[in-house]
Amino acid sequence: MKPFVNEPILELRRAPHRQLLLDALAALDPQLPLRVPVWIGEDRREGDDLISTDPGNPDRVVATSAVATPDDARRAVDAAHAGFRGWAETPVTDRAEILARAAGILRGRRHMLAALAVRECAKPWAEADADVCEAIDFLEYYARAAIEVQDHGPKLIEPPGERNELKYFPRGVCAVIAPWNFPIAIPLGMTAAALATGNTAVLKPAEQSPGCGYEIIRALREAGVPPSAVHLLPGEGDVGAALVDHPDVATIAFTGSGAVGLKIIEQAAKVRPGQRELKRVVCEMGGKNCVIVDADADLDDAVPAIVASKFLYAGQKCSAADRILAHEAIAEGLLERLAGAVATLQVGQADTFGTDVPPVIEREAQERVVAMAAMAGEQGTIAAQVDAPDSGWFVPPTLAANLAPDSPVLTDEIFGPLLTVEAVAGVDDALERIDRLGYALTSGLFARNPRTVEQVARRNPVGNLYVNRSITGAMVGRQPFGGNRLSGSGTKAGGPDYLLHFVEPRVVTENTVRHGLVVE
Repeated sequence: MKPFVNEPILELRRAPHRQLLLDALAALDPQLPLRVPVWIGEDRREGDDLISTDPGNPDRVVATSAVATPDDARRAVDAAHAGFRGWAETPVTDRAEILARAAGILRGRRHMLAALAVRECAKPWAEADADVCEAIDFLEYYARAAIEVQDHGPKLIEPPGERNELKYFPRGVCAVIAPWNFPIAIPLGMTAAALATGNTAVLKPAEQSPGCGYEIIRALREAGVPPSAVHLLPGEGDVGAALVDHPDVATIAFTGSGAVGLKIIEQAAKVRPGQRELKRVVCEMGGKNCVIVDADADLDDAVPAIVASKFLYAGQKCSAADRILAHEAIAEGLLERLAGAVATLQVGQADTFGTDVPPVIEREAQERVVAMAAMAGEQGTIAAQVDAPDSGWFVPPTLAANLAPDSPVLTDEIFGPLLTVEAVAGVDDALERIDRLGYALTSGLFARNPRTVEQVARRNPVGNLYVNRSITGAMVGRQPFGGNRLSGSGTKAGGPDYLLHFVEPRVVTENTVRHGLVVE
């Protein structure tokens, strides 16, 4: 296979590229609502009990689906368990070629998939296109990485007369429990990692994005993944819980909230009757991501990067900026400039080019973030707030300051367009505030002194630190992504070690000193 390269994103400043996306949306809309099945092996069951709608226009139904039940989860795991040996014994090069074909299928449907993400999850066009590109990257990257993992194990010490060999083998059935905010890239990345290493997979997409989940499984099966190796369970939380509890699930790949992730870890630790594997949990959870702005920072760079890190896609990224820790010498000036930048944000429908802040995913999220913004106004100062449309699940982008250190606005994950600014005495003060947080996903630093960069890189516990740039938009193969502490298990998706979570090592030691002759 050719060396891996990232899929180029569309240049939306070019009118022909924009037109391709608009044409795809115009072709998609008459097909809505999509019909999404519970898809176990060859068995398809359709229905309309689970409905996804456009967050910007909740009257528009994007997909209707049958609702998987816990019994369906058990049947899917049983089918995946039965299909495991056949897929595991498929040569890794053949599995890699299948994933590469799936990447080609996604390229062919790139504009349609981006349009679906715009409709089902209100991702603005640039974010939706990047989502599809990242999904392609995961397929291509893990296809190549699996060959390296399974054909070229680590070299062991071999004294004279002894041969030692370490190889990696698939673990079994992987339950993939996925989020809605990256409705194509994240579920496909977790599923691709499982399949590339010879595991079978059962995908439960987020209940808000069953349409995107269906397109993922459809592409994988069309590429050649056997129906016995990958299954689709659109449904609610009880389906995910049933997958976690099943004794034949060996690995659980989860991305989502901290509350759900910790519950999964707790349940996975219990050994059920008939269970033969200790369940491994690959868990990426939330963050409360801080950006340090030192006194010598270039604010011309810092302001647009901070605004992009927080408000693009309405702050609905686990890596999005939440707290700005600004040196007291420049905090007031930075707050004034950020307020001016926030005031220029374009709030509107995701399908409108130029929209910065689309609606949040659903009414519950809207109510939660609006309540937090109101609390910020009561406990501190609102430095800027932009009006938002009344229809759809919009939240006014808000910039707040002067909050007490113990305010929930500063400690709780919000997942919406609300940003806070705090004045700190210096970098040490900022690092101490970060250290008191349980989360450690991403962080940013704006500073010109190389010693400051070294200091923050050494002391900051986060999984991904970004220096003098935005703190979102990790690229497969370039910025392996994953958090520490309560933000996850340090999985580093899109990196060289990620596939090791889906395999188990086995060592064979052979005495090569033989006495006598081998009888023919």
